[in-house]
Amino acid sequence: MNDDKNKGGKPGERSDERIMVSDIFQVDRFEVERKRGAKADFGRHREPARDIPIYRNCDVLVVGGGPSGTAAAVAAGRLGADVILLERYNHLGGLSTGGLVIWIDRMSDWDGKHVIRGFAEEVFDRLPADAVAGPARAEWGSRDPARAAHWANRTAAYHGVVTWSPTIDPERLKLLSQEMVLESKVHLVFHTWAATPIVEGGAVRGAIFESKAGRQAVFAKVVVDATGDGDMFARAGGAFESDIEKDDIHHCMNTSWMFAGVSMERWLEFKAGQPEQYTQFMARGREALRLFERPFVSWRTDVALFMGPRQSGFSALDVDDQTEVEIRSHRLMAQHLDFYRANAPGFENAFLMLSAPQLGVRHSRRLAGVSGVTRAQWPTGQVFADEIGVSPSMSPKFPNISIPYGSLVPKALDGLLACGRHIACDANSHGFMREIPQCWITGQAAGAGAALAANRGVAPRAVNVAELQAALAKQGVYLSAAQG
Repeated sequence: MNDDKNKGGKPGERSDERIMVSDIFQVDRFEVERKRGAKADFGRHREPARDIPIYRNCDVLVVGGGPSGTAAAVAAGRLGADVILLERYNHLGGLSTGGLVIWIDRMSDWDGKHVIRGFAEEVFDRLPADAVAGPARAEWGSRDPARAAHWANRTAAYHGVVTWSPTIDPERLKLLSQEMVLESKVHLVFHTWAATPIVEGGAVRGAIFESKAGRQAVFAKVVVDATGDGDMFARAGGAFESDIEKDDIHHCMNTSWMFAGVSMERWLEFKAGQPEQYTQFMARGREALRLFERPFVSWRTDVALFMGPRQSGFSALDVDDQTEVEIRSHRLMAQHLDFYRANAPGFENAFLMLSAPQLGVRHSRRLAGVSGVTRAQWPTGQVFADEIGVSPSMSPKFPNISIPYGSLVPKALDGLLACGRHIACDANSHGFMREIPQCWITGQAAGAGAALAANRGVAPRAVNVAELQAALAKQGVYLSAAQG
């Protein structure tokens, strides 16, 4: 199956520009298309016009129940808005649960200050203690070499600094996300696929969705696009960007999986204590499987997480490409099990536990917004007047990153806010703005902004920023101005 001409992966290099170190496996498009066959044009079918039932009317419609959509629905509901949340799967949390992205990236800055708070902080306050594994608060920001080395092998230390970046139990997060949404009096609808936005007079007024009940419509005062791929704003005619940073994994796709019956303590002892043998092991794996991945810790010492070989050159908007990544990844899961059982300390009794029910998509479209997060901003420490959250930077050499409300607002399209991995930012900044905690930040802001717009009867772009910031601060969000 792995007959790409470029069989080797491009090793990622940890730097001031990126945290994640991983091979990137570039697909040979010619070979894929040769095996698949050329796409033929079979013509067009004209769908007859028809009346469809209106499911409900609401103040705020959130499309997508991933990290950002869940945060958006909760934030809007807590501000008194009548909210509907449409989710295509049977759970909330998106890639943080169904995608098995159970390593939650940095929520503390390089000084150990907790800057990604609000919804994110409440999540960790409410998860059971045995559902979270990560450094204690007293260690956040520690530069002690021994502690940094310990946590570096547990995805919680970078550039020699311990950070708050724990791993979590995805099933517990599914349940908690659901309960937070329902507590906020949100009308939750699973098993629904939002097919197209309803656009009237240059503004998004709702969405048409499909389910087992057929085709139905929801009308809303404000729509929050939390699809991850910008499906709503793109289909409504909103402008977007799709350029990538080719040396960063932010544009790769994969299916994650987990093995159980392992001893991660023994694996980490091998990895840290026998670096030469570990290097040889990885080289043998690449030689045997071509697309080869190393395990990460999880919330349990007997469960190993594989983020799946990260494959580049596939489109997250092409159903055949998505299918190809799934097929490759599921085959690789079984091949990895055989190799690790035979060769890796701690994996002798490993077994297949779970492959992610959601495809690991990192990038497809990014909103062309009123403003955005950019690489030029990183060294400046600029604090936007319309800041709605703060992200840790990629390196201790940079200050924290201010996130503007304008990054959620389309340049021209009205009636809609965007949140999650498709907000307005450049390709460099997308490398971290797509992560789970940043999705929680932008989701909470989009939900609050949408609720205020609906409550005040104004367009989302006309929301009073001071009122929005006050609402976010009341919900526990960290804002630069509030810190003095």
